[in-house]
Amino acid sequence: MSRHRGSRAASVPDGGPVEGLYEIDTGTCELVKDRYLANGWILEVNGVPSSHIDVSDPTILEFEYMRWITQLLAGHFARDARLRALHLGGGACTMARYLAATYPNARQVVVEIDGRLAELVRDWFDLPRAPLLRIRVGEARNVLTSLTDATRDVIVRDVFAINRTPVALTTVQFTRHARRVLAPGGIYVVNCGDTRDLTNARREAATIGSVFEHTVMIADPAMLKGRRYGNVIIAGSDLPLGDSPTLARHLLGGAVPAQVWTDGQVRKFAGDARVLDDSEAPVERRTPEPGAHESGTSGTS
Repeated sequence: MSRHRGSRAASVPDGGPVEGLYEIDTGTCELVKDRYLANGWILEVNGVPSSHIDVSDPTILEFEYMRWITQLLAGHFARDARLRALHLGGGACTMARYLAATYPNARQVVVEIDGRLAELVRDWFDLPRAPLLRIRVGEARNVLTSLTDATRDVIVRDVFAINRTPVALTTVQFTRHARRVLAPGGIYVVNCGDTRDLTNARREAATIGSVFEHTVMIADPAMLKGRRYGNVIIAGSDLPLGDSPTLARHLLGGAVPAQVWTDGQVRKFAGDARVLDDSEAPVERRTPEPGAHESGTSGTS
């Protein structure tokens, strides 16, 4: 494997991705060829697998949790919908690339904290150009709180520092901003990574359930039974979610069969878990409540 080390000035070869280790603003990223998929690539950020992308087919999603998200959205939005999607967490822009292919009228913004990583991803992969897909460099919470009310139909939060989402992106104050930015009928979707005790998932479910009338959870049965570390998808909306028999069948038929829990089950799962609060987050990450926000004074990208 060729490796590119030690210099931000190292150029990315023309003609697509090349295996190697590259310096980025937050450390390093490594691009690894998928040994089992001819046109597949794995992006690792600071030693942790972050994204998988197939350069020949944007609809191939190797990460199961991404398939679960797209199946949830498919049951909520028609394919000709003019989706306005906000992705908090960029990586290789796998999810945004998928939505661009399956929702051709979509307009998307991907928020990525690492500017150098955003440049590399643009160079490596065939991403749609603005206005179909824009990459905005910034911190997820700062960007979210700057956006105008009711300007997004989908918000996907998929941000991790090593193996956990920063607390400031999980709190009830952050979730209220997500709801404020969503248009009526919109969906807020989070990828929650957790251990077998499911403490994070319970608290995130309680937090999202305190802000949205309707919630849903998707995960594989072993995860829901507390048998392993993994991903749990939790979503909230002002409309019912996850009650489609088609969704349940598709989830069970995947490579990793998953279950869907609708609102009553999610709230039972959350139980008396404490809602996540900004008091648990670093002071420098706190932002005003939605009521104190001057909506629209910042960019609405």
